[in-house]
Amino acid sequence: MSRKINFYAGPSTLPVDVLAELKKNIDEYQGMGLSLIETSHRSKEYDAVHNEAISLFRELLNIPEDYHVLFLGGGATLQFSMIPMNFLPAGRSCDFTLTGTWASKAYADTKKVGKVEVLFDGKDSGYTTLPESLEVHKDAAYLHITSNETIGGLQWQKWPEAGNVPIIADMSSDILSRPLPVEKFAMIYAGAQKNLGPAGVTIAIIRKDLLERCPDSLTAYLNYRTHADKNSLYNTPPVFSIYAMMHVLRWVKKQGGAEAMDRLSREKAAIIYNIIDESNGFYTCPVEEKSRSRMNIVFRLKNEDMEKTFIAEAGKRDMLGLKGHRVVGGCRASIYNSMPKEGVQQLADFMKEFARDRT
Repeated sequence: MSRKINFYAGPSTLPVDVLAELKKNIDEYQGMGLSLIETSHRSKEYDAVHNEAISLFRELLNIPEDYHVLFLGGGATLQFSMIPMNFLPAGRSCDFTLTGTWASKAYADTKKVGKVEVLFDGKDSGYTTLPESLEVHKDAAYLHITSNETIGGLQWQKWPEAGNVPIIADMSSDILSRPLPVEKFAMIYAGAQKNLGPAGVTIAIIRKDLLERCPDSLTAYLNYRTHADKNSLYNTPPVFSIYAMMHVLRWVKKQGGAEAMDRLSREKAAIIYNIIDESNGFYTCPVEEKSRSRMNIVFRLKNEDMEKTFIAEAGKRDMLGLKGHRVVGGCRASIYNSMPKEGVQQLADFMKEFARDRT
């Protein structure tokens, strides 16, 4: 099979080595006579996978001991509800930054649970920039941010300061793409299907003292304390997704960890942004330079017809997923950890050729 170059925003490309390992073990695992995804999640074989995945997370992100690492279902979207249900007490409010579509979705769900104060709303600017600083309310229950907006192509390059107010961050689309000061956050959550593996598992890294807020009135699954107490085995976990993620984490470690992913993401992003910035306006990026994402590069051409032609021609060259999200249009190249530099270079070469033939 000839591999195509996958620029989709998610589910996204996976390392070929990981796919080969999954294929090799899908029908029988370690001489068991059955697949890992057929056996009990209480088995010693799955237990080893589960705990290795947690251990690799702790190692690769240097997670302190006073944090739980949880594996949950429901995607990051379920966390939009669970977070205020657990951590926004009655009579208090939380602070929010509205930096794009995903932050706005989290905000919409949080408003249904409790009071929210908006510190920054980028809607008027078309979600093209991030704030330099924030005036966080000292009595806020927490500050919520979205570290990377896949649709708008923005990314926090400098973390906001919040004093003693806990920071909760949705890092679904850039987790493990750079070293992370975990101790700066009270909670980090992320769907796996960008940088970590296939869809189906959500990671929640939660400082232990935050769990004291979880109300007993919540039903079992919706209470983070339930999952922390049971090592994310309260109910049947998404076994295959966690198994695949374990292999991706092994792959990241083999590449050199978060530091290596950081160097690679900077190099890959620079290749495409340089093409855009040096095209004399043939390509334009609407995002302010200091806020540009290294995971999701959004750009426009002169008109929609030319964008359609660009996407179609790229497809003929085995480059898929370059159509921008339907909310904003244009083009988008998602270049997560597993996107090889050679794939990015192939896109850059095509962009140069496409512009040259039309100017």
